[in-house]
Amino acid sequence: MSLTAARIHDKARELGFTLCGIAPAEPSPTLAHYLRWIQRGMHGEMGYMARPDRVRRRQDLREVLPGARSLIIIGLDYRASFADEDALKDPARGRIASYAWGVDYHQVLSLRLESFAEWMLAECGGLFDHKIYVDTGALLERSHAQQAGLGFIGKNTMLIHPRRGSSFFLGEIITSLELDDYDTPQRETMCGTCARCLAACPTAAFPAPFVLDARRCISYHTIENKGWVDRDLRADFGNWIFGCDICMDTCPFQRFTAVADEMAFLPLDMRRVAPKLVDMLMLDEGTFRQLFRRSPVERIGRERLVRNACIAAGNWQDKRVVPHLIQLLYDTSPLVRGHAAWALWQTMGLDSSKLLTDLYQRDDDEGLRGEVAALLG
Repeated sequence: MSLTAARIHDKARELGFTLCGIAPAEPSPTLAHYLRWIQRGMHGEMGYMARPDRVRRRQDLREVLPGARSLIIIGLDYRASFADEDALKDPARGRIASYAWGVDYHQVLSLRLESFAEWMLAECGGLFDHKIYVDTGALLERSHAQQAGLGFIGKNTMLIHPRRGSSFFLGEIITSLELDDYDTPQRETMCGTCARCLAACPTAAFPAPFVLDARRCISYHTIENKGWVDRDLRADFGNWIFGCDICMDTCPFQRFTAVADEMAFLPLDMRRVAPKLVDMLMLDEGTFRQLFRRSPVERIGRERLVRNACIAAGNWQDKRVVPHLIQLLYDTSPLVRGHAAWALWQTMGLDSSKLLTDLYQRDDDEGLRGEVAALLG
């Protein structure tokens, strides 16, 4: 039997994928927007986004796979049903983006895509080359997914399916196989005059519709930023300690989001969804590894998660965190010590001056000393 587009779609459903689309392996139609974006420095410290070799791959998929002809793109729903909305809004808890409530999606999708590719190879007698990507390849996957009919690009730069919202993961098989038919691209956008996502962003990370300045994005700072978080932004982070769902959750199309069937994406317990901030401030390396093993949160490490928890604690401004923040002034990480100092200042005000002055005098880390000096004026 020949490997037709229809059979590929059927196999995708059989493997449990929510969506499947097929597009020619041509340059993304939004390539010029991406090039302007990195020229303006909006990728922040994500240097891999602007590396010359990565730029070449995004410009020509044959740099990724010689002879690339087709892109098979799948989507898999991840949003779990979670009834306790009050817990998510509780400032005493740190909030984790919904995509990270379960097991790391890279593992789940990669294994399933490998099975997909093995089936394709068996059907064709192994007569083509392929490469699998799950959020790791140098390709503009949302734009390619739009070309494959999986959705449109929203003003929040997310891929939005008009009947499923945007709570789904993407994965790709780039192949040298030329198929009999390709899916019809979705409309470029269906946002109309709606701008709820732009208005809802607490850090004003969207300087214009369809443009995200990562340097102001909560997700960027809580996940990708390995250093000091901009002091001017911290008060707007609320209780987010890993990622952010605000611009997605305010989208009207999000009301169509389906509850995921994939058990791996369901949270094991409340601590994977909205852990108590006091517990996050007390995390040691062993407890961190145990709690977030095989979770997307695991990849940022204990240091950055505690840093993020310090910011959330500073926004909570509850005296219950004070003893734990004082303890963190002696943490082995200057990043944690400095953000704990900021949280103490937010919570105690001038009453923290003696503690911060002592920290400044005994600490020799220049980044931390600059942080404390800024707080003390």
